[in-house]
Amino acid sequence: MLHLQKNILELIAKGDNLEATMNRLCLEIEVLLPGVLCTILQVQRNGLLHPLAAPSFPGAFSHEFDGVMIGPNVGSCGSSAYLGVPVIVRDIETDPRWSDFKHLPLSLGLKACWSTPIRGALGDVMGTFAFYFKERRGPNPREEDVVGACTYLCAIALERHDRVMERDRKAYVDALTDLPNRASFNAAMEQISCVEPGSWALLMIDLDNLKTVNDTFGHHTGDVLLQTVAWRIGVAVAPDRVFRMGGDEFAVIVRETAGVACLEQTAKSVLEAIAPEADCGGHIIIPRATIGGALLSGDDTDPDDVHQHADFALYHAKETKRGGFALYREDIGTAITHRIESIRDVETALRDDRIDAFYQPIVRLDTREIVGLEALCRLRRPDGEILPAAAFMEATADAHIAARLTDRMLAMVAADVRGWLEQGIPFQHVGVNISSADFHSGRLYDRIEAAFSRENVPLRHVIVEVTESVYLGRNDPAVAQGIRALRDRGLRVALDDFGTGFASLTHLLTVPVDIIKIDKTFVDHLTPGDPSVAIVEGLFGIAAKLGIQVVAEGIEREDQAAQLTAFGYRLGQGYLFSQAVSRQITTGLLASFAQKPGGRSDDGVFGISKPVQHQPASPVLPTGTNGGDSR
Repeated sequence: MLHLQKNILELIAKGDNLEATMNRLCLEIEVLLPGVLCTILQVQRNGLLHPLAAPSFPGAFSHEFDGVMIGPNVGSCGSSAYLGVPVIVRDIETDPRWSDFKHLPLSLGLKACWSTPIRGALGDVMGTFAFYFKERRGPNPREEDVVGACTYLCAIALERHDRVMERDRKAYVDALTDLPNRASFNAAMEQISCVEPGSWALLMIDLDNLKTVNDTFGHHTGDVLLQTVAWRIGVAVAPDRVFRMGGDEFAVIVRETAGVACLEQTAKSVLEAIAPEADCGGHIIIPRATIGGALLSGDDTDPDDVHQHADFALYHAKETKRGGFALYREDIGTAITHRIESIRDVETALRDDRIDAFYQPIVRLDTREIVGLEALCRLRRPDGEILPAAAFMEATADAHIAARLTDRMLAMVAADVRGWLEQGIPFQHVGVNISSADFHSGRLYDRIEAAFSRENVPLRHVIVEVTESVYLGRNDPAVAQGIRALRDRGLRVALDDFGTGFASLTHLLTVPVDIIKIDKTFVDHLTPGDPSVAIVEGLFGIAAKLGIQVVAEGIEREDQAAQLTAFGYRLGQGYLFSQAVSRQITTGLLASFAQKPGGRSDDGVFGISKPVQHQPASPVLPTGTNGGDSR
């Protein structure tokens, strides 16, 4: 017996397969005790029986007990597990506990059965160890001693197995939602075949409002929301598997033929299942999600290809149809690849200190004096070429990149303004462009204030510029709230590129600004009979009545400047006066053409309080021939 115990303990210590170890134990016992047949059953957490070892029984015998719920009349083993005590049945044929199962042992010539519970360290029943006899009898003393030793060995093996299973469960199951996790997803993707195009698809699901819920109601509410959404997705896609990839992202490997054939309908079903309001810890939340999907195509040689395509589709959906579904197309992949390359280029430029601030003057149309500047981001390539913001605009769709660029620009602009003030240059204002991502940080004012405070520059010298597309292009409440918050704390806000198609004058009633900058497309069409003439003239009158100052952008010709002046415009910006230039050139321009203190008035942001008589003057720089965007 000692030799048997040693052998089994060695198998357990080595981590051998549980079933193999239990079968080895049964076989050793049957050699030690001739005429005895041995079985070991595991009791699962849900109370169901699962055969682990029955080496001398036909497979059909064990199969009949697999998944049977323990109870007081479930043979010797089911009854022993249920009662937690040994159950001795000396006559299977007549004992009521075997009435539903007696045909199984009787057909094998077995007439009696003794089953003993296997208990864990905490006393819980983990399984049963049973002896079957060919005679109607109970156990003898030697058999009782053997069973005592064997149930101890079984308990060690089962507890070790449970620890391993729990470790594996933690490694492959998300603790919050109880869904398979990213590691489980990766393992599943490694096993999936890419031989037959269209045989499977992948959905990537992003929960849109988790951050808002966490910030507003706390992380406990957000956790309940995740659990609710996880359950709803699981029901919607069953029998396909859903995985929690981490954070607010889920994935579904779609293999059901109908689901793959109409992936858009599958995604719609998921969105509909997610959408109903949910009680999340006492807070009523309406979940919202965005989905990107991709089908296995003939060009996909690896599951990772499909994964990347689904990610691209999700990225595209979040930008163009948040709250909806986008199916991957090749052009989506191309666009996003370009964006990734652009992000990489900007990250490298930030690291190598190749991001710089250029400045374009804002001038009085009557005197051509500089009354302000717009700071414009530029990227200097390793070969020295200067790229305008439009060349790397795609990178700013990444919130992290956009924030880093803004912080770098704020720091550089503040340092430049400090230098001009120390030189005694009559400097007034500089406009700094702010992205949508900056408003979502919740700390925009603090970031601006910190940057200019480090250089001891008063915030009266700063104007926050917001493009029209950011202002209300996506009906983003965070931007509207942010603009109000900045103005409440004394910062002036300019609405750039006004008229490009997103905002309207009615928006200015609910989200007012201090300055609007008329987009150059209107200035380009200032020719007799063109509708732009009436629009530009009317905009000035309306803005004046709203107490908003107006700057005309993209002025490239003297006749444009003259017509704008005739309409009442007093401020302009464009290549007629200067391109965006480096800080060194800007310093010279300010020294020569900045409006002197005596020409300023406290009534206007740019020192303009009333219309003045037009007096032609030389432009700040010679008239340019490049008709490109002033940015």
